[in-house]
Amino acid sequence: MYDDLLAPIKSFLLCETPEKWIEKAKQPEQLQLLLTDHMICELKAAQTAMYLIRKYAVDKDSGEALLAWLAPYEAFIYRKQGSIEDLASKNKLSKQILPKSTSAYGQELIDKMVLLIKEELHHFYQVLEIMHQRGISYESITPSRYAKGMISKVTSYEPYTLVDKLIIGAYIEARSCERFAKLAPHLDDELNSFYVSLLRSEARHYQDYLSLAQQISPEDITPRVEFFGKLEAELISSPDSDFKFHSGLPQ
Repeated sequence: MYDDLLAPIKSFLLCETPEKWIEKAKQPEQLQLLLTDHMICELKAAQTAMYLIRKYAVDKDSGEALLAWLAPYEAFIYRKQGSIEDLASKNKLSKQILPKSTSAYGQELIDKMVLLIKEELHHFYQVLEIMHQRGISYESITPSRYAKGMISKVTSYEPYTLVDKLIIGAYIEARSCERFAKLAPHLDDELNSFYVSLLRSEARHYQDYLSLAQQISPEDITPRVEFFGKLEAELISSPDSDFKFHSGLPQ
C-alpha cells in the first residue's frame, strides 16, 4: 500500500539497503541499539533544522526560543538529565518564529523547518516511549560515519553551503524512510505499525529539503544532488565496522 509513496524515494536513492544490513538489524539483540540510535537521529534531525533557520533565517528572539525548545531533549541525550515524564509536555514553542530583517530566505524556510522540528521531536518521544515500555534504558552511543561523511564534502561558501546541507538533509530523510520500510516487516506488530506510520512524514521531509535547496540555489542543483547521491550510496554499500541505523555493509 506504500509503493506509490516509496517509488520516488527508491528513484532518488542510488542504492537499496544491503540485505546483510537487514539480516543484522532484525536480530533481537540489535533492538536496543537501533531504537537508541533512531531516537538520537530524530533529535539530530531537529537540531539540523534548528541550526539552519537560526543561522540563516530567524531573528534573535526566535533563535533563543528555538534553543529553549530543544534544550530538554539535548539535556536528556547528552547529560542524561530529565525523564520521559519531564519530556511529555516539552514539544511546544514559546513564541512565533519570525524572520530577521536581513534574511534572504524568509518565512517559507522557517515554516517548513519548524514543522519538521516539531515532527522529529514527536518521533523522538514516541521512540523513547517504546523503549520505556519495554524496559530499555537509554545509554549513550557513538555517532556513525554516515552524516559526518557527507558533511565533510559541503561547499565552504554561501549560498552553496546551505544548499549542500539541505541536499544532505534530503538524503538522510530519504534513507531513513527506506530503512523504515525495509525493517518494518521483520519487527513485532507494535514496531511494524510505528515504522510504517513514519513513512509519510519522512517522505515529505526529503522533498521539502530538495525544494528549499532549489529555491535558494542560483543554479540547478542536479549536479550536487548527483554528487551527494553517489557519496551516500558509497557510505551505505561499503563495509562498515560500526553497526547503526544509517551504517553501511556490516563486516
